[in-house]
Amino acid sequence: MTIAANTLALRPTDALLTGPLGSFDAYAERVRAIPVLTREEELALATAFRDHNDLNAARLLVMSHLRFVLHIARGYTGYGLPIGDLVQEGNVGLMKAVKRFDPTQGVRLVSFAVHWIRAEIHDYVLRNWRLVKVATTKAQRKLFFNLRRMKKNLAWLSHEETQAVARDLGVTPAQVSEMEQRLSARDLSFDPAPESDADEESWGPSLYLPAPDSDPAIAAEEADWDTDLQGRLGEAVRRLDDRSQDILRRRWINETKATLHELAEQYGISAERVRQIEANALKRLKTLMTAA
Repeated sequence: MTIAANTLALRPTDALLTGPLGSFDAYAERVRAIPVLTREEELALATAFRDHNDLNAARLLVMSHLRFVLHIARGYTGYGLPIGDLVQEGNVGLMKAVKRFDPTQGVRLVSFAVHWIRAEIHDYVLRNWRLVKVATTKAQRKLFFNLRRMKKNLAWLSHEETQAVARDLGVTPAQVSEMEQRLSARDLSFDPAPESDADEESWGPSLYLPAPDSDPAIAAEEADWDTDLQGRLGEAVRRLDDRSQDILRRRWINETKATLHELAEQYGISAERVRQIEANALKRLKTLMTAA
């Protein structure tokens, strides 16, 4: 164990998160019970991780800052996303911050990590808030979060308010108006909902969309092949005797399949003989189809 790890050897950090937690509230309670590092302890751990790749020191840095991730994540609960997922994404940002933290800069880890934590949460929110992405550029992402925060207590922005927001965020008024429309919109089903619970099928536009990998030439070729195959199969069946045709139809084509014993009773022969006739008819069909 390194000197840095020894500085926290008596702190019950690991024990707080071992075993089943049961719920998010239980996780939050245990995270808040993890002691906060002093400046000296944080400096010693960060130096050990940077200079000696002490993974135990990095783990202690992450564990002691989980409470800050929890605090930041709670600020994004208004987006309708699970708080547990927000915390998980924030924890990823915290680990990235610990990996890049330079203790010689004289800045506390929490001040450095907050940007990484928010960045991961922002990315998660934008990926999951809408089916269609509402922000794809850095400027749009900044506009999305700032405008949504501003509009919590506002209705539609007036012309003057739009101009003011555009100036404050360094974007055009048109971009503000477009983002405002996106924030006010909601996802709709591409297909209409069935008129009643008895409707098992939906006849919406998605049924008429081609597959992404579809090829009209291949589709036409397959359709021609199916038509030719059906024609040759019909001709081959007609060349069989009536009894063989009837046995094949009732054993393979009809929705309600006949058993060997039912056919044997009808034709006055044994079930084994019916099976032989069926096998010979299928073999004959294969020969006729190949020769066609």
